[in-house]
Amino acid sequence: MKKDSGLYLSAREASAELAITPATLYAYVSRGLVRSEPSPDSRSNRYRAEDIRALKERRAPAPEPRAFRSFDADLPVFDSAVSTITEAGPIYRGVNCVELSERDSLEHAATLLWDVTAIDPFAPENMPHISDEMRLIAEAARRAAPIDRAIAVLALATHADPAAFNRAPDGRALVGARIVRLVVATMLNAPPSAEPLHVQVAKAWAPEHKHAPDLIRQTLVLLADHELNASTFTVRCAASTGLSLYDAVIAGLAALKGPQHGGAGVLASQLVKTLIDRDVAPLIRERVALGERFAGFGHGVYKRGDPRAISLLEALTRAGAPRKFTREVPERIAEATGEFVNIDYALAVLVHSLRLPAGSELALFAMARCVGWIAHACEQLQFGRLIRPRARYTGPIPGRAATLETL
Repeated sequence: MKKDSGLYLSAREASAELAITPATLYAYVSRGLVRSEPSPDSRSNRYRAEDIRALKERRAPAPEPRAFRSFDADLPVFDSAVSTITEAGPIYRGVNCVELSERDSLEHAATLLWDVTAIDPFAPENMPHISDEMRLIAEAARRAAPIDRAIAVLALATHADPAAFNRAPDGRALVGARIVRLVVATMLNAPPSAEPLHVQVAKAWAPEHKHAPDLIRQTLVLLADHELNASTFTVRCAASTGLSLYDAVIAGLAALKGPQHGGAGVLASQLVKTLIDRDVAPLIRERVALGERFAGFGHGVYKRGDPRAISLLEALTRAGAPRKFTREVPERIAEATGEFVNIDYALAVLVHSLRLPAGSELALFAMARCVGWIAHACEQLQFGRLIRPRARYTGPIPGRAATLETL
């Protein structure tokens, strides 16, 4: 299969997907609703699959409840060269992230997402600038949740870094690498290091597990970016105001904490813990009968399973993780609910298998996603425009007389 096969549809495929005629498809193209470009053979055009999906959802007669929708066609859409989502997995600047995760590190994924070729932002000498105040805050927050500790330290980091507002692309990449190293070190309660990021995490949290470094490396690459999700949109909004990359990452960390975003991995871990000493099938039947949903299952794009999760679960199986969690649970839940595994569940299985500290699901997610946030923040800063969506007013008709109730 060609690497870009998930990105594009032929005219026949696009028309069939939308149940329209080719003439209507061409009308959508002319109105700018679907992007079209010549196929590699130059004999026909191909059409962006994500545009077809967005149109299909917008035209759907009976959408699922808004609370359960991952992608809303009425929400803002940005042009971005950083990444996109396909059924074959996220694409990082033209590279499938699942394939990238099989061999590369988070540092390499960062240079790809940041579009850096002339320098190595993770050179040993490019270490974070740490002030006395940052050290005091980090020490005082040693027992806080890793993500909260990182937010507290980053709040002082802009002032400590003389190049925090560097506008050159390479300069921003250097700042980005310092941010990532600072976030990882702060979350691990360790001093900043030039060691590979996955090695630092493995040494701190799973020093006795021989497969930990490689599994953590793969996980970090898989989680590095996922297009315009809630935290990334938050980062882009923050960056559009002109603040520093440090402060933009703080905005992303705060948004990531929500249970419907990065916090979903913690909820999936609760499911894993519940099943440790229980038979899978009866418990799933019981929860399905009660109308409960399963954290870590279902996705707006990956209708047959999240390729990131499938790849990580396969790696965990090869490393000796219990097949009960890597195979049986995903199969049983898919059979019972029609919802397939996503990366949050795979992350929970990783944490259980490596016996990582409680809450490390969210910490790993945050460490990795900092890379994507920095890529999107840099792109937004290059655009130089303030993000200012408008609201669709649904309140009282203007001109209603004000009333004052008295007791």
